[in-house]
Amino acid sequence: MKRRDFCKTVPCAALAATYPAFLYGTDSEDHSIKETSMSETITSVQAKVIKGSCALHKIGDMAEFKESGVKGKICIHALYSMMPAVFAMLFDAQFPWLKDKDTKTHACPDAYNPVVFEITRIREE
Repeated sequence: MKRRDFCKTVPCAALAATYPAFLYGTDSEDHSIKETSMSETITSVQAKVIKGSCALHKIGDMAEFKESGVKGKICIHALYSMMPAVFAMLFDAQFPWLKDKDTKTHACPDAYNPVVFEITRIREE
């Protein structure tokens, strides 16, 4: 099984047995859950500075993340703190609290030079 397919299916498979029971109880009605599939493939995730600056970053700076690596300049502190979100977005994870499912913000953990990044999922057209 390909890694991308595994990352997409395992969380759903783990929840599949319990999810309908939590939502609907255990009655005999058919409450089938349909999985939706995105027709566009995710090609990369981009992180762009939208607010703040520090010794390395200024507004407009961008880094691009692909399965093969990182293109662009990004400090180790910002990189380390945003990698869980970037990795999740590369594999089409959904964050239910986001208004736009393909864009989220992320603040660098440096309290003295706060920089805010906009992390965007890039899909094939």
